[in-house]
Amino acid sequence: QVQLVESGGGLVQAGGSLRLSCAASGLIFSINTMGWFRQAPGKQRELVAVITKGGSTNYADSVKGRFTISRDNAKNTVYLQMNSLKPEDTAVYYCEASTHTSKDYWGKGTLVTVSS
Repeated sequence: QVQLVESGGGLVQAGGSLRLSCAASGLIFSINTMGWFRQAPGKQRELVAVITKGGSTNYADSVKGRFTISRDNAKNTVYLQMNSLKPEDTAVYYCEASTHTSKDYWGKGTLVTVSS
């Protein structure tokens, strides 16, 4: 089992910044890719950014150039630096970890609200 705990959400004005953190515990040696997803009210959960154990990254087009995902393997933590936030970034942000056996784990989510 892998446990994921997100932190760093909150209320911010448009144009502002937030940094989300996700700390992993448990069978962390089994984790390969970690990422951030988000779900806005009335919408499906969508990919925001992912990062492999080796540091390769992938971003949704809507956040490219504004968000940066990073990973500290020594601390078993993944971060999402969010800059130039827009009201449409408002959502619950979920941390996700996938293992070498393709099993997925999810955190409980952290709410990000961007006011206009």
